[in-house]
Amino acid sequence: MSVQLNTEYGNIEMSSDVISTVVGGAATEIFGIVGMASRNQVRDGINEILNRENYSKGVVVRQEDEKIAVDVYIIVSYGTKITEVSKNMQERVGYQLEHDLGIKASSVNVFVQGVRVQKDF
Repeated sequence: MSVQLNTEYGNIEMSSDVISTVVGGAATEIFGIVGMASRNQVRDGINEILNRENYSKGVVVRQEDEKIAVDVYIIVSYGTKITEVSKNMQERVGYQLEHDLGIKASSVNVFVQGVRVQKDF
């Protein structure tokens, strides 16, 4: 799928993989987020943290007029406040999309797929 935007200079078409990479990069920089998770763990057979090449499996992008809606699936670190991590995620993703791609997000929905315990060995 791709997102199409009409600007005063013409049309811009971006792949959802590009948007997923920007969103995934922003997500993994936030304190308390261990990594991205697959949006459908049963179908994908993935019960682990996604790496940079697979961010598109953890992000769903939908176009709504001139804005987009983003669903992000994450794994958080044990001991962090999930509501604060989710709020930071929404703010950071909205900012990165507007700053890097010039796209406004109408909504950023965060789905916590798991909690990881960090072992200090």
